[in-house]
Amino acid sequence: MKIKLLAIGKTDHKNLIPLIHEYQNRLKHYVKFELEVIPDLKNVKNLSEVQQKEKEGELILSKLQNTDQLILLDDKGKHYTSIEFSKYLQKKMNAGLKQLVLVIGGPYGFSDAVYKKSQGKISLSKMTFSHQMIRLFIVEQLYRSFTILKNEPYHHE
Repeated sequence: MKIKLLAIGKTDHKNLIPLIHEYQNRLKHYVKFELEVIPDLKNVKNLSEVQQKEKEGELILSKLQNTDQLILLDDKGKHYTSIEFSKYLQKKMNAGLKQLVLVIGGPYGFSDAVYKKSQGKISLSKMTFSHQMIRLFIVEQLYRSFTILKNEPYHHE
């Protein structure tokens, strides 16, 4: 299985970039992983929230293959412990899924079209974090999950 993380907009916090790269590199030992950044929309001042979500949604949907399973990182999604999340990933791998696509939306969330196309939603916390920090958190949790599945000493209960 391959895991792709789609994110709207570049990470401009210089301190987050090396941390994200650190966990991306660690993940390569366990799974094919790709982080794809969809550039920020231009002239958003002229767009309503709905229009912005629709335009971002079109860009997100254009990145998908027919066989991809789309999971949204959404504050209204299901909550998992790290162990539960590792079991969730194991089930996806056991099912023979070709590519799992996790998406971090823009500042206003996702369009209706993206919600309709998705096969699930995951929330990383009941708290709100910047979209840039979520990138680090999900990449670290993916790494943590694979170390759990391999019984490696990274995660402690």
